[in-house]
Amino acid sequence: MKGVKEYAEKLFSHMPELNPDIEVVKVNVQVDHVHMVIVIPPKYAVARVLQYIKSHSAKALKAKFPFLRKAYYSGEGIWSRGYCASGIGLDEKEILAYVEHQEKEDKGQLQLPF
Repeated sequence: MKGVKEYAEKLFSHMPELNPDIEVVKVNVQVDHVHMVIVIPPKYAVARVLQYIKSHSAKALKAKFPFLRKAYYSGEGIWSRGYCASGIGLDEKEILAYVEHQEKEDKGQLQLPF
């Protein structure tokens, strides 16, 4: 739907309710998933931060786009339960490039002949 991607990108990029120690570095909203690079200090549990981000973004998206309330009327959440997190060992430049260019990667994979 028109405007959802743009709104979600703004929403994830600037979440004033998050503790100032938590930094959203990069956001890439796809049709069916979101890639984010977030710096979460070790004093916070990653699962709790992501639970907060998912629940607050779902409420904001449903408030802004009523069709989402209808699409998820049965109590299902907008977001899946899972996520991927890495603490140490991955190259930050590679992660940022991956998140930034993920949409191009996805489109390229979809065009492969089988």
